[in-house]
Amino acid sequence: MFMKTINNLIVILLLVCITSCHHGGGTQQQNLSKLSWNQVLQNAKGRTVVMNMHQGDKKVNRYMSEYIIPALMQQYGITLKIVGGQGKEIINNIMAEKESGTAIGQIDLCWINGETFYQLRQIDGLFGPFSTQLPNSKYIDLEDPLIKYDFQEEVKGYEVPWGKAFFLAVTDTARVKEPPVSMQQFEAYWQAHPGRFTISQDFIGLTLLKSWLVELAGGIQHLEGPFDESKYKTYSAQLFDFINRNKKNFWKKGETFPANNIPVSQMFGNGEVDFTFTFGNSDVDKKVADGLYPQTSKAYILKAGCTNNTNYLGIPFNSANKEAAMVVCNFLISEEAQIKKNDVTIWGGSMVLDYKKLEPQWQEKYNALPKLKYGVNENEIRARSIKETEPKYMIRIADDFRKYVIDAK
Repeated sequence: MFMKTINNLIVILLLVCITSCHHGGGTQQQNLSKLSWNQVLQNAKGRTVVMNMHQGDKKVNRYMSEYIIPALMQQYGITLKIVGGQGKEIINNIMAEKESGTAIGQIDLCWINGETFYQLRQIDGLFGPFSTQLPNSKYIDLEDPLIKYDFQEEVKGYEVPWGKAFFLAVTDTARVKEPPVSMQQFEAYWQAHPGRFTISQDFIGLTLLKSWLVELAGGIQHLEGPFDESKYKTYSAQLFDFINRNKKNFWKKGETFPANNIPVSQMFGNGEVDFTFTFGNSDVDKKVADGLYPQTSKAYILKAGCTNNTNYLGIPFNSANKEAAMVVCNFLISEEAQIKKNDVTIWGGSMVLDYKKLEPQWQEKYNALPKLKYGVNENEIRARSIKETEPKYMIRIADDFRKYVIDAK
């Protein structure tokens, strides 16, 4: 009887050990929302968080490698490992793990928004809700519509806002005396200056196309709410006709389009094209300071308005280190990290925190940050900001841009 009891205990202990190892820690089977923050911190210590994020900006990379990574190790004992990846790569990876039943995923944290968030929610690919559990979420106005809704999809705590971005056109005032704002003005410019314009195939180029879709619709108010197939067919037909009838006047006669906006910005900087586009109001200041753009560069708002785009952090459903990922998120939205991120000499990323909620000493630090010289006035941005459309508009535009423009013969 005694030996039988001992054997049963051994079996139970082995099962506990196997379960713990399989889930990267015993807390993975618990409801993490019931843990105190101190328990989360305790469980996070010594863990490695693998983060998926776009790595196309040197200043962003330095901010993460020289400030965030050392601070997380020093303050929380967490190792942050950053790997490249965005958009479809993240979706395809998580979807493959979901379909194969992979219990422990490769990624613990990802930088996402828009159609990526929408598609991950469709497959239950994200852990949550968790954002309100983060102590530093108290500095964010989570009821702000531009934060509460990601491309008109309610966040519901399944991602935490990390920053804000604003879609702007960029030109060189030494070359372009009267920057075109409307589609009609762009068409006239292309006819007068052939070969000086192109559209990238990434989210920046697609947002330009979406801005023109909004202009064709007569304003964002006509594309609010759920995806409207009838409206999309009407306005997208006009949009792609507009591009196709003009693409002979694009860079390389419209026979090819850059895969992303990086070469477009490089060509703008060396004078090969007259326009580029950005999601950062500080982007021009950073590139002028780095000698990449001429000092006569200027950011400005298109006729449709300034698309206000919030970006977020999400935790995959099968992360083995959810508590550590939560601690990383909490640090990334801290007053210290956000204000340093907002400094144009460091990153220049717009702060997601509500200024009114900041402690007085942090308000002072924010007020002392260097002011932009080449961006758009913040009051003008607020006055002309428009919401993102529902994610399906971007998904359809991406598919149809390739089908009706890039691959069209």
